[in-house]
Amino acid sequence: MEDPLDSLRPLMASHSPPLDALIVPSEDYHQSEYVSVRDKRREFVSGFTGSAGLALITMNEARLWTDGRYFLQATQQLSDRWKLMRIGEDPVVENWIADNLPNCATVGIDPWCVSVETAQRWEQTFSKKKQKLIQLSTNLVDIVWKTRPSPEIHPIIVQPLEFAGCSVAEKLEDLRGKLAQEKAYGILITTLDEVAWLYNVRGNDVSYCPVVHAFAIVTSDSAFFYVEKKKVSPEVHHYLAKNGIEVRDYGSVESDVVLLASGHLSSVTKDSLIKGAKDGGIVSTETGHNENGTEENKHNLIWVDPGSCCFILYSKLPSDQVFMHQSPLALAKAIKNPAELDGLRKAHIRDGAAVVQYLVWLDIQMQEIYGAPGYFLEPQGTNKRKHSSETLKLTEVSVSDKLEGFRSKQEHFKGLSFPTISSVGPNAAIIHYAPEAKTCSELDTDSIYLFDSGAQYQDGTTDITRTVHFGKPSQHEKACYTAVLKGHIALDTAKFPNGTTGHALDILARIPLWKDGLDYRHGTGHGIGSYLNVHEGPHLISFRPTARNVALQASMTVTDEPGYYEDGKFGVRLENVLIVKEADTKFNFGEKGYLSFEHITWAPYQKKLMDQTMLTPEEVEWVNEYHSACREILAPYLDESEMTWLKRATEPDSV
Repeated sequence: MEDPLDSLRPLMASHSPPLDALIVPSEDYHQSEYVSVRDKRREFVSGFTGSAGLALITMNEARLWTDGRYFLQATQQLSDRWKLMRIGEDPVVENWIADNLPNCATVGIDPWCVSVETAQRWEQTFSKKKQKLIQLSTNLVDIVWKTRPSPEIHPIIVQPLEFAGCSVAEKLEDLRGKLAQEKAYGILITTLDEVAWLYNVRGNDVSYCPVVHAFAIVTSDSAFFYVEKKKVSPEVHHYLAKNGIEVRDYGSVESDVVLLASGHLSSVTKDSLIKGAKDGGIVSTETGHNENGTEENKHNLIWVDPGSCCFILYSKLPSDQVFMHQSPLALAKAIKNPAELDGLRKAHIRDGAAVVQYLVWLDIQMQEIYGAPGYFLEPQGTNKRKHSSETLKLTEVSVSDKLEGFRSKQEHFKGLSFPTISSVGPNAAIIHYAPEAKTCSELDTDSIYLFDSGAQYQDGTTDITRTVHFGKPSQHEKACYTAVLKGHIALDTAKFPNGTTGHALDILARIPLWKDGLDYRHGTGHGIGSYLNVHEGPHLISFRPTARNVALQASMTVTDEPGYYEDGKFGVRLENVLIVKEADTKFNFGEKGYLSFEHITWAPYQKKLMDQTMLTPEEVEWVNEYHSACREILAPYLDESEMTWLKRATEPDSV
């Protein structure tokens, strides 16, 4: 197959105007982190499969920017025609272009795949040398990608109110109240999980993320859903109509944004929508201006989230009509309601049971097949492979498939929440390692095994990481594991005043590592969805400046996942999901109110990887109490042998 670079450069040269550079981002039309197979344009051109990255192609060079999670992976996957640019260490793409391309250079982008915020930042940097950002009418990658997968049609499903916890009517009322506060007439919603959350619908358009490829426009009196209509069954159409939501073709959002700005975006009554749903989706839209059209409506601003709205839709709006601000749905979605919190707790209990069942199975297999000392370090054999048959071989992929099997038997299981990171030894040092059946490693009794995994259940999304060793870990491995555990506990037990951001808390998880001159290149925590995306903002716990933007609030979810990675040797990560809650403190300085965390992930930490001499009495007690809760909470979901194993794994240590 011809290298995409050789196909793209002639198209760049023949474009009018000719392009000096082409930027190929990872994102789709909705600025998604995880995208469908047919939207993996950056992966197609570069060969790099990580979820985050940006490719720049000039007539003479090809460069790939990615963050610290993927440095090692990108080094392994990029051909010698590409140069890796390390985010945080190398110049950002716009500065590199400004410094290395000539004055008046032209840089092509697909304006559907770049956010307003990003495009404007690039334009500002390029203007210093009169370089221009060119909005392409056709994505050049799509032209050369001859084997690009065709769109798939997956039916939309309704998320029941018992799991959603809040009706569409309530969500729309709240949203319209926020529009009125900002004197905005309408809002353009482009983020897939925000559309799904607002309308209480789910889908299967993106692997691991139960979302639908759709846009939404909500005004003071109307609501529109832009989606491929083949995905909308009569039942779903009727459900949407009852909630006053009009279904329109996915591709019509561009022209409707223009109508929205002019006050000519037509709406129909709820009765007409319901009748149309009964008549097969035929709805008359010949109603002229909206009831609150521009002539009568003093609020004519359109709310646009610059971080998520694609540049092309923003370009259709008069600049003086745009209210640029983070979507009000981002925070509303992040603060979970009681039903969502209840569902998340229950989902994590069932998920924890599946993880324990997996560990029990894996412990037995490692002893029977490889003669490993096992999870508890009781020698059962010679610590050498007992069987040579390939049918008994345990690989990173085969064992992760087994973990999925345990999860699939749990109630409300819908699939995985991201590709399982199942990694042995040196592969565990690749932070977002993705094992492949043909090239993955076999499990090894002398190496650390790290698995980071999660599932989508209809009542909640899960994400857990555990690190284990089925042989005899080295003292250095134990010291690193214990330092990570200490940071994990420090964040879990933190109490902090209202108004605190994740940027301020990130240091807590790193201090035990910093004491020995160690660290990790990823953030410490991200929000998690309620049967939605496994990575959810707008808050996070991280050293990155964006973590200063949003304070943590009660009823948010966030992960606690410090780690340590030695290239070519091993990796350690421990991860639980936490719920932010109000804290009970002796005092209340400044009358701010204080917050703390509730952990809802339940699976044991491996005691033989702990260096007990490094743990304080308080940390030992924390582990004992956590393990005691694991036994009590998971008991109803485990059989007698599994419970026996768990009791051994969680025996308390003396303080």
